[in-house]
Amino acid sequence: MAELFGTDGIRGVANEYPITPEVALRIGRAVARVLDAGNGEYHKVMIGRDTRISGSMLEMALTSGLVSEGAHVHLAGPVPTPAVAHLTQVMTCDAGIMLTASHNPFTDNGIKIFGPDGYKLNDALEEEIEALILGDDLAPTGIPLGKVIPVDDAASRYVTFAKKAINGESLAGLKVVLDGAHGAGVHVGPRIFEELGAEVISLGVDPDGYNINQDHGSLHPEKAAALVKEHGANLGVCLDGDADRVIFVDQTGAVVSGDRVLCLCALALKSAGKLRGDVLVSTVMSNLGLRDALAKDGISLEQTQVGDRHVLERMREGDFALGGENSGHLIFSDFATTGDGIVSALIVCSIILKSGKTLADLADCMEEYPSVLVNMPVREKPPLSSVPKIAEAMKNADETLGEAGRILVRYSGTEKKIRVLVEAKDADLAKSQCDAIVSAVTATIGE
Repeated sequence: MAELFGTDGIRGVANEYPITPEVALRIGRAVARVLDAGNGEYHKVMIGRDTRISGSMLEMALTSGLVSEGAHVHLAGPVPTPAVAHLTQVMTCDAGIMLTASHNPFTDNGIKIFGPDGYKLNDALEEEIEALILGDDLAPTGIPLGKVIPVDDAASRYVTFAKKAINGESLAGLKVVLDGAHGAGVHVGPRIFEELGAEVISLGVDPDGYNINQDHGSLHPEKAAALVKEHGANLGVCLDGDADRVIFVDQTGAVVSGDRVLCLCALALKSAGKLRGDVLVSTVMSNLGLRDALAKDGISLEQTQVGDRHVLERMREGDFALGGENSGHLIFSDFATTGDGIVSALIVCSIILKSGKTLADLADCMEEYPSVLVNMPVREKPPLSSVPKIAEAMKNADETLGEAGRILVRYSGTEKKIRVLVEAKDADLAKSQCDAIVSAVTATIGE
């Protein structure tokens, strides 16, 4: 099992292991050595960061490790995660690294690594890098040193790229409330919408290193919702700290679930003949109502494990155009190699204008079935199939719900807990089946 890399790079509390300058320096050296093909050529690595106070500390340490191994480091400064992925591609870099802890508070930070194609590294490369970081053979080698090159136009390059997602179409006539979460999207988000003609009311655009995600952004859409109603805006756009995620607010001030946004985007892409395979990819956390709503229009829903990385892997395998998570990650593979909150918002705005409908009307494309979710502490984590009482309760629930519902029972990946989720068209039925499974857990492995 990986010690450093999780589902989205390396993450933790800044200035505590493993998010320390010492480890960051070793990460830089390890990345450079894995890149080294033995041909004596230097390598190019793109580095970006969000606005948290620890970003500069980690950037300098990471850069030192890379330069000490002969790599040329291109510094993009504070830019969204998808900007780093894009710049890595178009500037023919051998890797891209983003310093961010996404939606986490300023106390945390993380390191995401992209390959030359702009996609996150596969497991094998992460394992190779981790083995070097944790090993004993990362001493300086005395090879020729690399150099540091500021990318002064990084933001402008990303602005140009993002606009292409809607072919530079005008957003004139739209009034948009944009919450930048005091994060990586603050310099480019409002600029892009304004340059495309939208009237923009901005908030969460004054980062001080400590306020990233604090009471703003995708986890706190209530401020944007209030401004939408106050100013009579068409919609609210709430980014997270690294701007790879977005949560929408409709013109009434209501928060629109990620599943509803995925549904309306899938329908729009199919109508335009751009939903390859008539497939949407999401995770197992998407509401059952999404599957049933899409089926009415001949669209299949493929589901993966939790995490945008798994969604993207399935999209690449099947060459699918759209995927995402209920949490606000949307991936449009024709435009980006990762989730992109700004690109997603532009596409949704374009759909609104072309349809002549409000976001609320468009989001009324599915029925979200009632769900019951229980998180329980457990003494141990045996395979669920090896606990007869739990296995029987799950089997009974499956048979009782049939096509009218579903269950999802899984252990937490980081805690000694089990999560029991039951969805059904009938709320009472969902609760009764969830209660039965919870009782079985309590009687066997529950604390």
